Amino acid sequence: MMKQLVFLLCILCQFSNVAQTISGKVTDAKNKAIFGANVYLKSTYDGGSTNEKGEFSFETSEKGNQTLVISFVSFEPYLKTADISVLKNLQIKLRDDVNSLDAVVINAGTFEAGEKGKVTVLKPLDIVTTANAMGDFLGALQTLPGTSANEEDGRLFVRGGEAEETQIFIDGIRVFTPYTPAANNLPVRGRYSPFLFSGISFSTGGYSAEYGQALSSVLLLNTIDTPDQEKTDLSFMSVGLGLGNTQIWGENSLSVNASYINLAPYQFALPDRNKWYKPVETLS
Repeated sequence: MMKQLVFLLCILCQFSNVAQTISGKVTDAKNKAIFGANVYLKSTYDGGSTNEKGEFSFETSEKGNQTLVISFVSFEPYLKTADISVLKNLQIKLRDDVNSLDAVVINAGTFEAGEKGKVTVLKPLDIVTTANAMGDFLGALQTLPGTSANEEDGRLFVRGGEAEETQIFIDGIRVFTPYTPAANNLPVRGRYSPFLFSGISFSTGGYSAEYGQALSSVLLLNTIDTPDQEKTDLSFMSVGLGLGNTQIWGENSLSVNASYINLAPYQFALPDRNKWYKPVETLS
């Protein structure tokens, strides 16, 4: 009888020492796998890291309630306290850490073609929230130091130069007609919606030899990358409105933007000596 009890206790001890597996998958808010995230049990040496698919799996001999910690650069750490037996096939999403600092790059004694260290960079949201810009990237740039606002022209004048001396490029290709047509003594607008670009770089001097044909300034417009989601954009102004839509099919995408501007409210509120049979309007 004693031998049977000892044998039974040995079997129970072996079962109690069997390691348990902790597994799961780590993604970001857009369901993209996070590669190289640290995954471990707090206050232990048991852990691992995620593979290129965001999956992790490791064994532990710990028992009872344990705290699982998942961390990765630019994301908030994730902590989950539960019994070891339920830490299997986890689906975990990490949230962006809004308090993380961007990398700082310091250049000294260099000047090369394409240098962007002496430019002003604007995002689409910066443009549409600039007072008096009315959703036009040219109107937003005219509020910066070194530029001039001509109410009768609307084009971009920098440091006393003509509008033709300011060169505008889209993805490195020069744009010869960046302005919309307009009637006499009425300011023009930019032909492009700010939301078509991921960023706008504007230099009022000191740009590199890559843009040597520009005499006053260089305006670089960089189009957006492949969109990551379908969306609809609506914009409302005192003199018009805008509408945009983006659709995605696999690796292909299509964006359509339209805007309508009608100056009838301004012409009614501020009449002039001209007699208008029809208000000035623009559809693009």
